[in-house]
Amino acid sequence: MSTIVFLHAHPDDEASQTSGSMARLVDEGHRVVLVVATGGEHGTVPEDLADGETLVDRRRRELETSARAIGLHRVVWLGYADSGMTGWEQNAAAGAFTAADLDEAAGRVAAVLDDEDADVVVGYDWHGGYGHPDHVKVHHVLHRAAELAARRPRVLESTMNRDAMRELARLARAAGQQDDWDPDRPMDDGNPMGTPEAEIHWQVDVTGLIDRKRAALTAHASQTSDVGMMLAMPPEVFTAVFGYEHFVEPGREAEMVRGWPFTGR
Repeated sequence: MSTIVFLHAHPDDEASQTSGSMARLVDEGHRVVLVVATGGEHGTVPEDLADGETLVDRRRRELETSARAIGLHRVVWLGYADSGMTGWEQNAAAGAFTAADLDEAAGRVAAVLDDEDADVVVGYDWHGGYGHPDHVKVHHVLHRAAELAARRPRVLESTMNRDAMRELARLARAAGQQDDWDPDRPMDDGNPMGTPEAEIHWQVDVTGLIDRKRAALTAHASQTSDVGMMLAMPPEVFTAVFGYEHFVEPGREAEMVRGWPFTGR
């Protein structure tokens, strides 16, 4: 059996991006570890916070519920602060993930890789999918941590299939839905969302685990703006959008394979 470590930027990123693959790995008997870089301090603040409860407190508990739904074996918090979106003054704030020294942050992740003797480590593509500064930082920390680890693990980068998203948007418009969402428009860092299919190496079918993925997302109920929008999708639309997870494997020959990248090449 293998050990796979997933590095995500904020609570709920694990649910929307890789929870299907995580759940399958767990079901196959592999050890699955989640490392979360920040507490998600700039997420939606729910109206029902208890006296003395912070947004970070709530989001940590929500992630614990998500982890149980997926079946994760361990969750590690790096303890950095959410850096906010591109250009916010919080990008450079003390304790912000984007402001962290690369080797220091990567060293924390490498310590987890060594402790777990990880076979594979998963992070994000070069622009974090949509340009969020914390997601971009994950990309750099991912690769540096793999270099620092005593036994260098395989590296996979979670991404979104821009071509598939473009087709879904076209079908939505053709069906008469008033949807002006366009994955080709500039995102947070000025780049389009995700990665062209020609640059993706792996497509993983998680449609059979879509209920686990929905349960993981449902755990993050406080995040009504993003997660709420996802959960409001009709079941067939939710499956079309979230039923396939995509990964880039640096150094691998270009061609998207519909398969299983975690326990074999």
